[in-house]
Amino acid sequence: MNDKLQILQLVRLRGRTTAADVAASTGLSTDSVDSVVRELCDAGLVQDLRGRLKLTGDGRVELTELIAAEREDVDQAQMSTAYHDFSSVNATFKQVVTDWQLVGEDKPNDHTDAAYDAAVVSRLEGVHTDFRPLLGRLTELAPRLTMYPARFDAALTKIRDGDHSWLARPLIDSYHTAWFELHEDLIGLAGLTRAEEAAAGRAQ
Repeated sequence: MNDKLQILQLVRLRGRTTAADVAASTGLSTDSVDSVVRELCDAGLVQDLRGRLKLTGDGRVELTELIAAEREDVDQAQMSTAYHDFSSVNATFKQVVTDWQLVGEDKPNDHTDAAYDAAVVSRLEGVHTDFRPLLGRLTELAPRLTMYPARFDAALTKIRDGDHSWLARPLIDSYHTAWFELHEDLIGLAGLTRAEEAAAGRAQ
């Protein structure tokens, strides 16, 4: 697995992040992440801004090239099929998140209705269960994605334990955060762009 690619991609997706957060999401050791980050900073691919990492222009170019090289090792026919299957599950997940944030079409969910929230969480658990076989196929096609099952499991465990911020809260490794980042990885691996997916109505 390419640790450099893994780290560059997470830094890109998060805008600014810390080495500790990168290690937690990737499952890499803190020492390994720190070592690679130092190399990336020395090469001018990443900036360390008071402990927060940011991708540079050269880093974006390098990342694009690394993803293109990774894509050459992925069976594109199988990835295309898997991405099509993901798009269907993605539509279901997006509706779960929408219903978590809104009650009806436009009323913000103030989370005072415990029964309503419990029903949405139950639907999320259904998505989680139904998605696991497909996620297994995706990790077989692209081993770099093997960090995602543990991330989804960890977020869902926190949700089940009553901390519902782990469903869709930004800036933490919530279920939605992991889903968004997986979607971005799949777009790159399938040779697509976010603009193309938005035009097709599949962007999250």
